[in-house]
Amino acid sequence: MTLTTNQIPSWKKLSLFAVTWPILIDSVLRMMLGTVDVFMLSRISDKATGAVGLANEIIYFCILMFGFVGIGTSVAVSQYIGAGREKEASRIAALAISMNLIFGILVSILLVFFGEPLLVLMKLDPEQIGIASHYLKIIGGFIWIEALSYALSSVIRSSGQTKSVMFVTLGVNLIHVTGNYLLIFGNFGFPEWGVTGAAVSTVVSRLLGVIVLFILLYRKTPARIRTKDYVNWNGSYVKQILSVGLPAAGEHLSWQSQYLMIISFVNIIGITALNTHVYVMNVSNYFMALGMAIGIGTEIIVGQMVGAGEMKEAYRRLIKSVRISFVLTIAIVGTAVIFRRELIGMFTEDPAIITLGATIFLLSIVLEPGRTFNTVVINSLRAAGDARFPVLMGVLSMWGVSVPLAYLLGVHLGYGLIGIWIAFVVDEWLRGTIMLLRWRSRAWEKKALVKPAEAIPDIGIGA
Repeated sequence: MTLTTNQIPSWKKLSLFAVTWPILIDSVLRMMLGTVDVFMLSRISDKATGAVGLANEIIYFCILMFGFVGIGTSVAVSQYIGAGREKEASRIAALAISMNLIFGILVSILLVFFGEPLLVLMKLDPEQIGIASHYLKIIGGFIWIEALSYALSSVIRSSGQTKSVMFVTLGVNLIHVTGNYLLIFGNFGFPEWGVTGAAVSTVVSRLLGVIVLFILLYRKTPARIRTKDYVNWNGSYVKQILSVGLPAAGEHLSWQSQYLMIISFVNIIGITALNTHVYVMNVSNYFMALGMAIGIGTEIIVGQMVGAGEMKEAYRRLIKSVRISFVLTIAIVGTAVIFRRELIGMFTEDPAIITLGATIFLLSIVLEPGRTFNTVVINSLRAAGDARFPVLMGVLSMWGVSVPLAYLLGVHLGYGLIGIWIAFVVDEWLRGTIMLLRWRSRAWEKKALVKPAEAIPDIGIGA
């Protein structure tokens, strides 16, 4: 018997490559929003660059926290689509968008009023606090836009429409680069605002992107979202989102908070170490984008497989994805390491920063494959509904291994930034190994959030 297109299970219509490459491009473009600011402001001074780079670490932390709803939504929507329950997928999507908007507004208020005290706690150089605080207030005051963007992107991607999100992010970047060129340096008669110009350009470009994502939402979702779905707080849907989202948030909170703690160790080491770290991380983020893309792509496919009850297919899909991500990461990082001095030289001419940065880059050959492997497995565990285990193991490794080892090697024993990056390597490989053992145990097979449509009584889901 030959199946028609509509009878083919949704997960069989998706290939890892087709889903992943737009996510990779989208992730790279999103990272460029912060990197472009750092790159362009480096033409003004290293001091401004370091200040904005550290402020962006706080912004990234907040964006990761928005992911607690986005990740829960992505998993729930993927499983509902895989189960053939598209109307419920659209309703849970609308609810998630409302939840993230409310959360985003609360975070905006906190950043405006408590951003500067946080910078002081992170031991930023007093001369840089004023620059970073001003930038943070503008970006932070409108961070709710990014919260909306995260939720909308997660919903659209969950149905396999990853290209659409990629094109929106491309447009946002083009507007951002243009705005930076005009407002940072005062070209073509525009005011020369420096750091303020970078912040304003970021906010405007993100706002325009959200407007386009809303338009796409109504064109790409399997079942149309009704206006009342945004305010209909269905308790079971909220529980499903949070059952995955809250543990994911816990893991992100743990990772970012331990990272900010380690950044304070970097500040103790000195301003050269801080600036070097900022520059290297702005390149390393692109290495991470590959693992994130394969992880999210695998998450979408595995989520739909689990929703359809295809556990063996889901198991095999993750193992294949790990192998692919491992090979690609080694190839890309190995190539980049050859040009490590030139990459750091794009940001600064300081020989001390270039030399230290080049040394740190060598550690990436070991670090990045471990980080990618860790990311891909964790995303698939979440896609299956097994969200608590990764956060428990993550907290133990980050705060029991990464933080104390970073202080011991970087500060106490005097290995500086190199010692801190060695701690990153140990943490990522330890967590990745534990997560893979969890996947092989198949304990996640009992954690699915939904059942296939044919496995539940046909009692309707309401008007």
